[in-house]
Amino acid sequence: MSLRTPLHRVRGLGSAKEGTQHWWAQRLTAIALVPLTVWFIYSLVVMTTMEYATVTAWMQSPIVSTLLILFIFSLFYHAQLGMQVVIEDYVDSETLKFGSIILLNFVMLFAGLASVIAVLKVFLGL
Repeated sequence: MSLRTPLHRVRGLGSAKEGTQHWWAQRLTAIALVPLTVWFIYSLVVMTTMEYATVTAWMQSPIVSTLLILFIFSLFYHAQLGMQVVIEDYVDSETLKFGSIILLNFVMLFAGLASVIAVLKVFLGL
């Protein structure tokens, strides 16, 4: 018989408050993505018959470029948060889990920055 409480056995196994910020960030990006995705898909449908010069002129609008950059940030951050949860839940090896999360963060950061740079190049006319 042990005099230790069940609380003592679980101490040091992680904070129960750790996932709250992650959960909220995922929900907020999902809410932001709803109107941005509707706007983006509508824009793509409308632009199917437009020429290249018309589309670049459209993208050079400050409002459009800002919305595109917000869409890109929200999309890649939301995807990173979701994939991280999948990796944490289904990868058993701690080494592989850690390496996968690091790789995921770099890939999402690189892809997001490349997308934002592409939008800025069109916006600035470079």
